[in-house]
Amino acid sequence: MIVNQQQVATGMSSALMACTGGAILTIHSANHLSFNGQELLSWLFVAYAVAGLFNLILALRYKLPIAGAHSITTVAFLSTVSIQLTLPQLTASFLMSGLIIAVLGFTGIFNVLFKHIPRSIIDAMLAGIIMQYILELIPSFKANPLVGLLALIGYFVAPRIFKAVPPIIGVIVFGLIGLLFTYTFPQVTPIAYEFPLWVTPEFTWQGLISIAIPIAVLILSNDLAVSLASLTKQGYQPPINRIISYSGIASALGSFFISHSINTGGMMTTVCSSEESGEHKQRYRAGVVSSVLCIIFGVFAWKLVPYITSLPQYFIATIIGFSLLGVFLNSMSSSFADTKNSFPVVFAFIISAANISFFGISAALWSLIVGTVLSVALRERKSKQRNEQ
Repeated sequence: MIVNQQQVATGMSSALMACTGGAILTIHSANHLSFNGQELLSWLFVAYAVAGLFNLILALRYKLPIAGAHSITTVAFLSTVSIQLTLPQLTASFLMSGLIIAVLGFTGIFNVLFKHIPRSIIDAMLAGIIMQYILELIPSFKANPLVGLLALIGYFVAPRIFKAVPPIIGVIVFGLIGLLFTYTFPQVTPIAYEFPLWVTPEFTWQGLISIAIPIAVLILSNDLAVSLASLTKQGYQPPINRIISYSGIASALGSFFISHSINTGGMMTTVCSSEESGEHKQRYRAGVVSSVLCIIFGVFAWKLVPYITSLPQYFIATIIGFSLLGVFLNSMSSSFADTKNSFPVVFAFIISAANISFFGISAALWSLIVGTVLSVALRERKSKQRNEQ
């Protein structure tokens, strides 16, 4: 198989989305969840090496420009979870989310189910989850103005100079230049390679309600639905139910080794399936490039983690904030553009952004419940008023 320059460029761009800001966000989430070194390395290996292999197989099997690793939006959600769960309980939550996705794929009721949850409510929930990372850009900028300014310049300038380069690469490169002048890097201590860690799941109702269901919703709506829609938009005919089912099964299996998801990526697939990848029938090769790079990153993650963790917290927050900025803007624009659901959208956004759990149920799920109920109630009220008139 011969890969041309276009496919290499878009494939690299796709992989960098996951292997830069996505990897740093995963490490940040691991710290939030109090993972030790072995648990973190297990998570990274499965989320990149195994997930990359999964997407490589799909791309070659169906000759489709499929790419992905894990769900970055789900990692962002996990960084905000205030529910206290043990590692076995968290593993069970990941397992249950994968099974939910697999069942929805096998039964073919994915489209039917999501018709009852307005897309604007899901976008409002996601925007609320991400907002706190965006707000962290301000104190990060204050902590080191030079790094913040250069990162901002890199975000806007790099894509204009190199069209195939995602903005986050500009943030990292320009930000690192600022660090070289203002920060003394500590001595990096290498860590030993660790085999993926098997964890026996411990099922809880709290894990199902507060973790598994929100994760399934995020993966289905912001990764699988986006990737399948982008493929369809480019004139491909992806086996929708199979891809959803396979992603669910892969996620369920990966959960035993501390992985939140294994799935096709929304934006990663969008990049690989675009016209920039060249001839329509050969664009799947961009997906192959992306998947191979993710595999390599996952295999050598243990070498990279010490260098990533040596970076100052404000720089980590800067990278995470800029890596999620595009998703945040798209979610805000999409949610508040739905004028028919403006009131439910505001409530969904506020509840999600507040990140306060009630009765052991996470803010993300409350956001979906309240937003959907308000949307249905107001719709029925308006319908009743029209009938009375």
